[in-house]
Amino acid sequence: MRILLIEDEQEMAAWLVRALKQSNIEAVHAPQAAMATRLLPDGRFDVVVLDLQLPDQHGFDWLSAMRVQGHREPVLVLTAQGAVQDRVEGLHRGADDYLTKPFEVAELEARLAALHRRSQGRVQAMQQCGSLRYDSNHRTFWLADQMLALTPREHAALEALMARTGAPVGKSKLTAKVFPQDSSVSPDAIEQVLHRVRRKLAGGDVHIVTVRGLGYMLETLLPKGPGSTLSA
Repeated sequence: MRILLIEDEQEMAAWLVRALKQSNIEAVHAPQAAMATRLLPDGRFDVVVLDLQLPDQHGFDWLSAMRVQGHREPVLVLTAQGAVQDRVEGLHRGADDYLTKPFEVAELEARLAALHRRSQGRVQAMQQCGSLRYDSNHRTFWLADQMLALTPREHAALEALMARTGAPVGKSKLTAKVFPQDSSVSPDAIEQVLHRVRRKLAGGDVHIVTVRGLGYMLETLLPKGPGSTLSA
C-alpha cells in the first residue's frame, strides 16, 4: 500500500514513515498542503492521511479543494481535534475516516487497510450538469466550489433529477423518491421541496424547470449574449 502522509510535525511524520514501513506501507511525506497538492495527481496513492493544522492551509480547505478537483482517494483525517463538530465537518468535506491523536499504530494500520479495501470495490462516480456536481461516493453536491447544504428531502429530489439530467422526471415518481414512506403526502409537498432546492441553486448555471404534463427537469442555463433569450 502507498499513502500520502500530510503532516507538518517532522518528528511525528518520521516516526510514522518508519513504523508503517515495517508493515509494508510506503508513506510519502508532505509537510505542507502545497507540496501535497503537487504530489497527489501523479502519486498513485491508495490512501491519504491528512493532518488539519498545516502551516499554509487548513486541512479541511485542502480536502474540499481536492474533492472539487475530482480526486477520489480515501482520506483519513489524523488530528488532535477530536470534537464531534470537527469530525462531522470532516465527513461533510469528503473525509472517509477520522483518527484522533494520540493513537496506536496498529489501529492506524487497520483503518488504512479497511479504507484501501473499500476503495477497491467502490465505483468512482461523479455526475455533472454545468457547474453542479454530485459525488455519489460521499453523497455530496457541489455548485462550483461550494458544497450545497441540503436536507435529506432536498438531497433526494436533486439526486433523482441529476440521474436524468436533460430529461423530465414525473411528479409522482419524484414524490415517491422524496417521500418514500409517506403515501398520504400532499400533492403540493414536492413543490415546496423543489422551491427550496431552486433557492439553493440560485446564482449558478443550473436550474430546475417544470415541463408541463411531464414533470420536472434539471438543465443548464444558456449563456446570455446578444440576441439570446431565456424563458422563465
